[in-house]
Amino acid sequence: TCAVIQSLYNYNLDLDYSYSTVSLSCQLQGQFHLNEMHKTGDVILGGLFQVHFFSSVPDLSFTSQPQQPTCHSMYVLGFKSAQTMAFAIDEINRNSNLLPNVTLGYTLYDNCLELGIGFRGALSLASGQEDQIVVDDTCVGNPPVVGIVGDPTSTNSIAISNVLGLYRVPMVSYFATCSCLSDRQKYPSFFRTIPSDSFQVRAMIQILKHFGWTWAGLLVTDDDYGLHAARFFQSELSVSGEGCLAYTEVLPWDKDTEELRRIVDVMKTSTARVVIVFEHPSRMIHLMDEVVRQNVTGLQWIASEAWTESAVLQTPQYMPYLGGTLGITIRQGEIPGLREFLLQIRPDLHHNTSYGNSLVRLEHFYCWLEGGGALCTGQEDLGNVDNEYLDISNLRPEYNVYKAVYALAYSLDDMLRCKPGRGPFSGNSCASLQSLEPWQLVYYMERVNFTTPFGDQVSFDENGDVIPIYDVINALWLPDGSTKIQKVGEVKRTALKGEELILDEGKIFWNFESKKPPRSVCSESCPPGTHMVRRKREPECCFDCIPCSEGKITNKSNSLECTSCPEDFWSNPQRDHCVLKKTEFLSYHDPLGICLTAISLLGTFICAVVLGIFIYHRTTPIVRANNSELSFQLLLSLKLCFLCSLLFIGRPRMWTCQLRHAAFGISFVLCVSCILVKTMVVLAVFKASKPGGGASLKWFGAMQQRGTVLFLTAIQAAICTTWLVSSSPTPHKNTQYHNDKIVYECAVGSTVCFAVLLGYIGMLAFLSFLIAFLVRNLPDSFNEAKLITFSMLIFCAVWVAFVPAYISSPGNLADAVEVFAILASSFGLLITLFGPKCYIILLRPEMNTKKAVMGRGIVP
Repeated sequence: TCAVIQSLYNYNLDLDYSYSTVSLSCQLQGQFHLNEMHKTGDVILGGLFQVHFFSSVPDLSFTSQPQQPTCHSMYVLGFKSAQTMAFAIDEINRNSNLLPNVTLGYTLYDNCLELGIGFRGALSLASGQEDQIVVDDTCVGNPPVVGIVGDPTSTNSIAISNVLGLYRVPMVSYFATCSCLSDRQKYPSFFRTIPSDSFQVRAMIQILKHFGWTWAGLLVTDDDYGLHAARFFQSELSVSGEGCLAYTEVLPWDKDTEELRRIVDVMKTSTARVVIVFEHPSRMIHLMDEVVRQNVTGLQWIASEAWTESAVLQTPQYMPYLGGTLGITIRQGEIPGLREFLLQIRPDLHHNTSYGNSLVRLEHFYCWLEGGGALCTGQEDLGNVDNEYLDISNLRPEYNVYKAVYALAYSLDDMLRCKPGRGPFSGNSCASLQSLEPWQLVYYMERVNFTTPFGDQVSFDENGDVIPIYDVINALWLPDGSTKIQKVGEVKRTALKGEELILDEGKIFWNFESKKPPRSVCSESCPPGTHMVRRKREPECCFDCIPCSEGKITNKSNSLECTSCPEDFWSNPQRDHCVLKKTEFLSYHDPLGICLTAISLLGTFICAVVLGIFIYHRTTPIVRANNSELSFQLLLSLKLCFLCSLLFIGRPRMWTCQLRHAAFGISFVLCVSCILVKTMVVLAVFKASKPGGGASLKWFGAMQQRGTVLFLTAIQAAICTTWLVSSSPTPHKNTQYHNDKIVYECAVGSTVCFAVLLGYIGMLAFLSFLIAFLVRNLPDSFNEAKLITFSMLIFCAVWVAFVPAYISSPGNLADAVEVFAILASSFGLLITLFGPKCYIILLRPEMNTKKAVMGRGIVP
């Protein structure tokens, strides 16, 4: 539009343009001498390509008109990309179904890998090269170009889009990958047919993850392409946690030997065996010269799409070092008929073309293709020539150029097919070629959707980015010194799986003696049973491995700490998984449990035998003496004492915990009560033998003796009932004694009730001992008081020793101590009270007579 032309002509910035605000025309004050290629048409598409590697830009003194820059060192693939655009436009013009009745033309400029030159070319495309443009009130007419294919570099694209984006001139880059260009606020009319660096970086991180490379170096070029890639790489690694950068170095723009030497020294001394490089081929050469000079081998290179297939690096000088490089590259496509089009270059050697009016000196280029040097006629057959210009087996940037041209063409076609009254613009209007404004074409570019003959769908997302897909290639260095670039996988984004890496590892060539992928880690993964402790002031990939403490194992979800095993589990010796803790209790299967069980049953059996002896000899004087009924009750209670010890053996259950102390308490009170009553009977008989003491026997008849035993036992039963109701003993898993064991025990519940139970038994035993001690010297031939005194002495000694032993014994030993106390006191009572009587009954029957028992006037 006129507004665009006026603004661009008014944009000076030492570009030799000026605009007169007085006249009604824009007068071109001078022209840029740019390498160009042009074809007329109804609609012109612009193109910016890198046809030369280097440029000579004169110094700007701002005191005189500067000389025009010159370009040198031809970049064949750049020229091939420009020719691909020309082919695509020619193919579209021959297609009657796409843009019928409209002929596309083109104007292509060489940027010479120089921002200033590329910017001049973009402004020339947007403003045109007409000497004078008359401005009228209607401002109608076609713009010089409706869209631009290019620029291939990110820095140039950023600068150009900052200006052309103001006027919504659509740009479709085929090689600019900087993720910053996805900012729709800054670059509203920028599109690209190559995925952004954000996807390329994530693809590289997927490769690092696939091979376990967590320690890598990063080298980037000193421009927007490299610096944005470095920032995004560091950000993505930090978020994903898939690895760390050992170093990040910015490669100098010029051949700074000292800086390159320093950077290569860093690479050589670093432990990182993987090097990721974002750089342009022409400047990658400077780095590789220093790598060769210092002979830095043993590195695995990962190349960005900018240099991964560059032929200038695939030389016998560099391939010993770059062999095996894994590279991210543009998806390969097929363009039928391109080779035949490329073969049509046949310059007229007698026509002296101006260097500024053609992309290259075709006569020189043609002779280079033919291989005959300067002596060539222009009529040679190039069909059998094999070089990178004519090689269409590996079309990558060219395929992106092809898609970019078709994206603009399909957008124009959609625009021209608009039916009046149904258009997308104000008043349902449509755009037309006669009054086309750039933003109208941007509208259709945002919605374009087509499929290439190769089968790839082309559309742009809300950021102007194409559906991302990259090929992964591998540089194969053959024994004969030649190089082969082979596809070994791809990285793509799908709706179902997201970003997916597919690799054919069997095809990858590894440039190492082992012929295997290298190891590139700062610290090896911690083995099971350890956890990571990061080193101070070092990246998080550098750490030490510290063994987990007991009871903890390696945390699979968080390697920085160990996780504690569940309550019933403990770590195995290797600290790599939890195992069930060993359980410990007084078991029937343990030697100690077996012994105590045998002793308990032995005591029960002896009680039964003694009871049988007493029942069999119940009519004999020694059995009948001093109330035989109490003797039977005492034997039965002793039997219960022996049996109650079995409740302390085996895994504690609720019922055994509640029953064991109740049975123990009641059984022993019953036993001690019988002994106490026996002792009191002996005392009463002694008093009755004295004058006036007969009344004392009234209170110790058979009924009173039974009642006393029952009453004393009922008190203990009440204590036990109160205990069970208020705070019942319960099974308890004790882990305090041993970390790796669970000790099953019965928690007493109420220590007070337990103390009262024992205290009550102790009180009765002490009373029995006291009374028996007082009547021990009564004049009886068979005075039972002496036996009771001795038995109570043993009983009290056992239970006094039990208290501290029980308190200090951990786990199942506490139960063993209590069982031992029960058995020891029971055997003490059984042996001391019934041993002498059984001796007389069985071995001295002559003493088992009434006369012998009564002896010296003993009252029967």
